[in-house]
Amino acid sequence: MNFRTTFRKTCSTAPRWAALAAATLIGSTLLGGCAVLVGGAVVGGALSYSDRRTSGTQVEDEAIELKAVSRVNAALGERGHVNITSYNRSVLITGEVPTDADRLLVEQTVARVENVRATTNELMVGFSSSLSARSIDAILTSKVKAAFLDTKDLQSNVFKVVTERSVVYLMGQVTEREASRAAEVARGVGGVAKVVRVFEVISEAELANLLPK
Repeated sequence: MNFRTTFRKTCSTAPRWAALAAATLIGSTLLGGCAVLVGGAVVGGALSYSDRRTSGTQVEDEAIELKAVSRVNAALGERGHVNITSYNRSVLITGEVPTDADRLLVEQTVARVENVRATTNELMVGFSSSLSARSIDAILTSKVKAAFLDTKDLQSNVFKVVTERSVVYLMGQVTEREASRAAEVARGVGGVAKVVRVFEVISEAELANLLPK
């Protein structure tokens, strides 16, 4: 049985979160030993047309992530494990670095990337997480995304989910109602230790302007 057949079977028979986790873990394996990850996973997928960002901003976010990865790798070398996620030009930095100086270095390096308008530094000072811990994080991310898909009152594609050490970070342009509901759903997923909101909160009127006419 070749790889393509095996993966198709997994997607068709496993729970929705398991199929998402499989895709994430395969992407992580293909990345090999990279110290810095883009968007917590793999860049290069199709842009989401249900995304509330413009297509231009989506492209810009991918460019920010790629530039940040390159510059952090150059500045940090093989020290630490860093994830870079950009949404609407606001960058979330997660992972682990060995010293406070490295934590500041990464933040300053990312902040200097062109078009970055804000950074949220959630790096932990300590040992890099293990492969098994990152696998658990990938599964939790997939479970949260699946939980969003199963709700009737949330548009799942407007949320970006990043998980680090079982802490779930939620990003997106959402109303306060959507933010609270999404956090509630994520907290209800088994294994999630904490939910951190990194949203850009907009008003209901602003949301109406973002929706297709």
